Amino acid sequence: MDFNPCMKHKVIRKSVRAFAEAELGPIVSDLDREARFPWEIVEKMRPLNFFGLQVPEKYGGAGLDSISYAITIEELSRVSGAMGLSITVHNSVGAYPIVRFGTEEQQKRFLPSLASGERIGAFCLTEASAGSDASGVETYATIDGDEYIINGTKIFVTNGGVCGLALIFANTDIGPDRKAPSIFIVEKETPGFSVGETEDLCGMRANPVSSLFLEDCRVESMHLLGQAGDGLKIGLESLDVGRLGIAAQALGIAQAAFEVSVRYAKERQQFKKPISRFQTIQNYIADMATEIDAARLLLYRVCAMKDDHMPFTAEASMAKLFCSRVARKVTEKAVQIHGGYGYSKEYDVERYFRDAKVTEIYEGTNEIMQVVISRSVLTRPS
Repeated sequence: MDFNPCMKHKVIRKSVRAFAEAELGPIVSDLDREARFPWEIVEKMRPLNFFGLQVPEKYGGAGLDSISYAITIEELSRVSGAMGLSITVHNSVGAYPIVRFGTEEQQKRFLPSLASGERIGAFCLTEASAGSDASGVETYATIDGDEYIINGTKIFVTNGGVCGLALIFANTDIGPDRKAPSIFIVEKETPGFSVGETEDLCGMRANPVSSLFLEDCRVESMHLLGQAGDGLKIGLESLDVGRLGIAAQALGIAQAAFEVSVRYAKERQQFKKPISRFQTIQNYIADMATEIDAARLLLYRVCAMKDDHMPFTAEASMAKLFCSRVARKVTEKAVQIHGGYGYSKEYDVERYFRDAKVTEIYEGTNEIMQVVISRSVLTRPS
């Protein structure tokens, strides 16, 4: 097993880091404070293929391997967790389901605009009564000739305020007295589709999370992804891929908090010497470095498994669980190292601290990740 990154991965890390620091770095605090989505940065991202990271080249994407994808999300999130979130959700649960399950007609119609960033994608499962329990979805799609009529409300939709295309998780009739969830590709301009107000959230404030409303929203049957009743299968596989992106996002946030903490510990003087010379601070730094390194190796392992076409559901959950925990613990230690300054909005660690927490919640809560992992372990042959 080779643990050394290849030249391609080094080049990708260097180029994405340079872009993020130059373009996002100067405005990231303003974006957080104003809860503003940076369309001006999106315009610069489009020609660089950030929106088509793993979309096949024939549809205008970059066709990157999964480690390259993870590095890209990590480096964007190291500067702006909110933009890392936007790009990973767009790619993993916005475009990927169409790449994986779409017909040739659907791929030709929808993937080019997703890969170019002309349309930003969103995945819509969560409702007031359905989060971890996907069976609680109340959105319904009723067939009417060659069309489906969709009615329902989705909440806490990442990219919701800016999405041009949404994958809608809705129940459908699949037989007499039988229903099952299906997934529909719905374009923003479809009559009956509307966007609610942006949520005022604790972290990831530059990402416009909102509700989406579907009122007698009619779509042609070709907008059904896969077969009627395939929603759970498509959703679960897509969320496995999505968890790699959230793990990478959490890793980037942790890396940023670690780097600023090391610099601060070397500069901050107490009792006439740098606080980096105190054993408590040294222990914090050692734990942070070790946990970040372990998280990165765990994430890259599952990325390699995905590209080798191996089952990776449990391993994706492990990566998401561990990386998000590391992000929360590392950012907590970063605030502690900075002392009172760490609690001030004048310092970036305060933002890292707020952004890190939600990585333990979305794309499946960490408690659900533990269920997935334990189920896998307990059903393996002895």
